[in-house]
Amino acid sequence: MVINSYRDLLVWKAAMDLATECYRATSGFPASETYGLTSQIRRSASSIPANIAEGHGRKLTGPFVQFLRIAQGSLKELETHLMLASRLSFLEENRLQDLLQAAEEIGKMIRSMIRRLQEKSA
Repeated sequence: MVINSYRDLLVWKAAMDLATECYRATSGFPASETYGLTSQIRRSASSIPANIAEGHGRKLTGPFVQFLRIAQGSLKELETHLMLASRLSFLEENRLQDLLQAAEEIGKMIRSMIRRLQEKSA
């Protein structure tokens, strides 16, 4: 498969799916969390595909790897916010596990992409 755009990247597509699911999951959170946990989850979730796209757009390996690392950080931030939401009973355990599983797969994809890019540039 030829990669002409960040939209062709499987990791970007998976991250977009995760962000969409996070928006859906937070739609039932208490109104008091609109500017709290709801906002934090949505911002960290949307940051993952955004950083992948921005890094790809830089057209250089070094900056792309750096943006992938930022996406990894946002992924860990998202996982933490999701676990907190579960502890506060805003998120059901099965929904949490589904989201964490998707996050884990995306993390593996990001790490693999970083390794491949670094090997290619070495």
